[in-house]
Amino acid sequence: MKDRTKTTHTTENKRLQALGRAVIRTETAAVRQLAGRIDQNFVAACKLLLACSGRIVVIGMGKSGHIGGKIAATLASTGSPAFFVHPAEASHGDLGMITGEDVVIALSNSGENDEITTLLPAIKRLGIPLITLSGNPQSTLGRAATIHIDVSVEKEACPLGLAPTSSTTATLVMGDALAIALLEARGFGPEDFARSHPGGVLGRRLLLRVNDIMHTGSGLPKVRQDTPLRDALLEMTRKGLGTTAVVDKRDRILGIYTDGDLRRSLDAGVDVHRVLVGEVMTANCKTISPESLASEALSMMESCKINALLVAGEDRVLLGMLNMHDLLRAKVV
Repeated sequence: MKDRTKTTHTTENKRLQALGRAVIRTETAAVRQLAGRIDQNFVAACKLLLACSGRIVVIGMGKSGHIGGKIAATLASTGSPAFFVHPAEASHGDLGMITGEDVVIALSNSGENDEITTLLPAIKRLGIPLITLSGNPQSTLGRAATIHIDVSVEKEACPLGLAPTSSTTATLVMGDALAIALLEARGFGPEDFARSHPGGVLGRRLLLRVNDIMHTGSGLPKVRQDTPLRDALLEMTRKGLGTTAVVDKRDRILGIYTDGDLRRSLDAGVDVHRVLVGEVMTANCKTISPESLASEALSMMESCKINALLVAGEDRVLLGMLNMHDLLRAKVV
């Protein structure tokens, strides 16, 4: 009985794997066919979208609506202002969100979706371009389009041929192709992307500056070079950064003293009550400007194997300090 059950489970597992692989093969074939459809219609659609002085409005119903939401989000995050409008809601007031400066992208595999075709007269009255992504250029939607892009597929991955699978994948990929072509044409770079994603890792790495997170004012540990080492250690303890800057009377940086320097001093038998901090400090220490990216500070710390950096202005005047913990808290690391 156990052997029979094991055989049944093995057969079922293989069947499920075969079904999964079949879906992937079918959808891969559908996507592969899209490359031949990057033609003059695609180019014309890109030029319309680049010339748009308003926003790109994406509409779609059902599964196409979900794809439309993702396409609109991708466009918006890559430099092409866009938003999604549900076609059923558009017929009940949301059409007012669309202006005469916009371009509409309509998604429908059949090209005959009632909720979308109902909107065609209103879109025509606005006199704005209509780009359609559908599987039938001769459909109502295809014929009404300013530009039609063919996203037809030979078959859905669903064995019943009913659930939108290959068709929605093809539409999504074509939407990505449009978004990335526009990104490149606009010269949209990493810093532009970061401004659209300030909460992400890339945003923090490309936007956060040293002066956004450095310690300043009364929280900045600093002593003169003729300060007894004992007093310098008290300053380090009070400010809680494990480091102190060593400066002259004009606050110009002469060096730095860290907890690592303290360990080396103790190993060398230095008397902390007699020696001056200027005698044991690390002179000519690394500094960074306040306008530098926090990610540059991280790179410098890692390459120099140090845990703290002094922030210097003109003539090496001390402006601030930051350490690895500051970068960790800012999620730069």
